[in-house]
Amino acid sequence: MVTVQHKRLDGRAADEIRPIQVHLGFLKAGEGSVLIEQGQTKVICAASVEHSQPPHLKGSDQGWVTAEYSMLPRANPFRRAMRESVTGHRKGRTFEIERMIGRALRSVVDLKAIGPRTIYIDCDVIQADGGTRTASILGGFLAMALACQRGLQRGDFKRPPLRAYLAAVSVGLVGGRCLLDLTFEEDSKAQVDANVVWDSTGRLAEVDALGEGQTFSEADLQEMLAMSRAGVESIFSHERSILPLTFPS
Repeated sequence: MVTVQHKRLDGRAADEIRPIQVHLGFLKAGEGSVLIEQGQTKVICAASVEHSQPPHLKGSDQGWVTAEYSMLPRANPFRRAMRESVTGHRKGRTFEIERMIGRALRSVVDLKAIGPRTIYIDCDVIQADGGTRTASILGGFLAMALACQRGLQRGDFKRPPLRAYLAAVSVGLVGGRCLLDLTFEEDSKAQVDANVVWDSTGRLAEVDALGEGQTFSEADLQEMLAMSRAGVESIFSHERSILPLTFPS
């Protein structure tokens, strides 16, 4: 059972997510775009549909979804290192986050429905206070959903490509307490840090849990999963209210 204890520094309960604001169609260009604000974390996500396939799918009728992720140097209180595009060296963390976003998005997409095309999701963090990858997954999904709606209207897609809503949230053990949707300060002190991705049918897309200098128990993991599952329900309700979608039965 999840136990709600003392208020956190920002006034939230242990099992409470930060306020989420979503601005659909934030950019003029692109088939779909979103500005997502989750607490003090802000991410711009854009979806582009290209009539091309990655090499491993050439000659097939299957499409692909992939993601790119970056963070502005002043997304943090202090300027980060030089932009990766300037240094010519992309960090391993960037690749890790991009792969996670791509895997999460593909988990709810019928890749054959989009045909021989690639949907590129660009996620650019303009302000960071923890949870940038989970916010990118949520914003990336909504941008992709807008692109899919447009593709259906134009007749590019034979059938609706999306199978369910998608949401992600961070959860961790901080000072022995299980907390949902960690801020940067909480994340930096966490003994266990996890990012959990769910779809709206109640199935998991990904669980990425790490012990920061210590191990954790199966009971700890179950508590974090239960808290994340309850937390994403409010995100799914928000998604349904701002962007109603229908899925194949």
